[in-house]
Amino acid sequence: MPIRETFWNIPRWAEIGQYLLGAITILVFAYGVFRRVRRWRLGQPVHRTERLGKRLMSVLTHALGQFRTAQDAYAGIMHLSIFWGMVVLLMGTILATVDWDVTHLLFGFQFLTGGVYVLYELALDIFGLLVLMGLALAAFRRYVLRPSRLLPGGVASNNRGWSLAWDDAYVLALLAFIAVTGYLIEALRISVTHPAWAGWSPVGNAIASLLVGLSEPTARSLHLSLWIAHALAAFAFIASVPYTKLFHIFAAPVNIFFRPLEPAGKLAPVRSGNSVGVKEWRDFTWKQILDFEACTRCGRCQDQCPAFASGLSLSPRNLMINLEAHLWHPEGAPALHGEIVHTDELWACTSCRACVEICPVFIDQLSSIVDLRRYLVVEGRMDGQLQEALANLGRYGNSFGQPERSRVKWAQGVQPRIKDARREPVEFLWFVGDYASFHAGLGEVTRDTASVLRQAGLDFGILYEGERNAGNDVRRVGEEGLFEMLVEKNHATLDKCTFKTIVTTDPHSYNTLKNEYPANGKGRWSVLHYAELLDELIASGQLRLTKKLGYKVTYHDPCYLGRYNGIYDAPRRVIAATGCQVVEMPRHGDRAYCCGAGGGRIWMEEGAMRERPSESRVREAAKLDGVHVFVTACPKDHSMYRDALKTAGCENQLVVKDLIELVHEAL
Repeated sequence: MPIRETFWNIPRWAEIGQYLLGAITILVFAYGVFRRVRRWRLGQPVHRTERLGKRLMSVLTHALGQFRTAQDAYAGIMHLSIFWGMVVLLMGTILATVDWDVTHLLFGFQFLTGGVYVLYELALDIFGLLVLMGLALAAFRRYVLRPSRLLPGGVASNNRGWSLAWDDAYVLALLAFIAVTGYLIEALRISVTHPAWAGWSPVGNAIASLLVGLSEPTARSLHLSLWIAHALAAFAFIASVPYTKLFHIFAAPVNIFFRPLEPAGKLAPVRSGNSVGVKEWRDFTWKQILDFEACTRCGRCQDQCPAFASGLSLSPRNLMINLEAHLWHPEGAPALHGEIVHTDELWACTSCRACVEICPVFIDQLSSIVDLRRYLVVEGRMDGQLQEALANLGRYGNSFGQPERSRVKWAQGVQPRIKDARREPVEFLWFVGDYASFHAGLGEVTRDTASVLRQAGLDFGILYEGERNAGNDVRRVGEEGLFEMLVEKNHATLDKCTFKTIVTTDPHSYNTLKNEYPANGKGRWSVLHYAELLDELIASGQLRLTKKLGYKVTYHDPCYLGRYNGIYDAPRRVIAATGCQVVEMPRHGDRAYCCGAGGGRIWMEEGAMRERPSESRVREAAKLDGVHVFVTACPKDHSMYRDALKTAGCENQLVVKDLIELVHEAL
């Protein structure tokens, strides 16, 4: 009867040595994990234990099921093959240990016998092949295809590039050695014992057929040597997990479990007692430190980053690598700011959240960047344009430096006069936003918005000079004090008004009014982006579009509407209602490319770029067959892309239209 003979051809001394090495391995592993966890605990406290059910489901979906990893076909097949192959091989080792060391020695029976045993052997052979296939794909990708996102670069290359390269090679070589020696050990055992059930170990049996020329003493001697080498490699693998890239096996599921469950658009405020952001690594939260150590260095964040693609110095991947390396440096050397992280890296970020959305282990690069920026703001380490914009926001409540009374110049001539929501009740309070109010190129779009709201029969009003910038980008620049001042002033005005719903055309204002204002004051309102409102009005029949435009258009998903708030379908339904056909750009939905204006970048000097993100985007749109209209749903986008058409030389191919312009025309 088929049965598992765990220590076939293994002398007693080798068997005892395995148990001793196993104990040492566990101690080395435990110490490595302990020193990592101890390092996390030096970070600042943050609560992450609510909604346990959802957290556990995240681990099942993204750590075991690896949903995000599988979205990249090549990397998904590669990683799933290695991961599940190693999981099954590990489970096989555990079952063999229990079968021999527990049930056999303590209770006198084995369960790996008969049909169970042959199925066990077949499973291990198949999943061992999966491991080797995954490793071959990984080696081919890393050393032949060599995608840029896997190459060392920037500070990481100078400080740690050599060690990281060897770290990767060590993992691939060690896993391949374990898998190959496992098959050879099995083949040598089969070549000597010739069991009737050898066919259930197809790989081992095939290799055994190549070893028929070996004498039994030679086969036994070679078997023992390989068994020892295999055991040493397996113990080295386990012991090295906390000290190498392999630690992500442990850190990634933990990081996924403790991921933030608040709305994506809700940024954590400055921590109590810390008014300077992050000056040294201990100012990070323990979860941010875990982020650094959970990074798998896959480079997906770098691939999606508009700053990196534009030629700026920020690479979210290298930032995480460098911050993780910094944790192990002696206290005080090198300096976090200036040596590990450079100022221009931090100011390059557009806060588009593409890196967070793509990360397979849910690292929140943006929260760390904002915390580091907060320190720079306190130190005054920013360019002159940004300083001027922040000064204007503090003095006038807008980044344009315009007096409060100029906020409604766009409404001059609009009849009847738009209601003043501070003086009479309205159903909808229209929070216009800075760009829609002050930008010279957006006045007509803003007036079209008022016209459409009127034709829909809505009871709406605005705050006139009582409105201030909502503060979304102020906060992501790192100026928390100014953000709180803007919130307080807007709250003071809003609290005096009577309304049911806030509506805004600006996704940046929409995000912070919806997700962050309730946490900073007593007001809790319904907040709609105008795309949502138009979608509801059209669906209910309250807004009737009588003209079919028949344009072939493409639509750009604003970061703060899409990735931050998950609104993708409403704008597309509105476009379809106007009689236009949407042709998607290759990068759309949650993979949409950023215009480059967010995170305060629109207030900063551009720096040396290969290509502006907005130019890359309009060139992408210009390649679409038959598309002549580029549709936006954000005032900043509208401004950025109209300028980009000129600088990218696409003026004769595309025209930029706001969503409201299509609706106004279709009326």
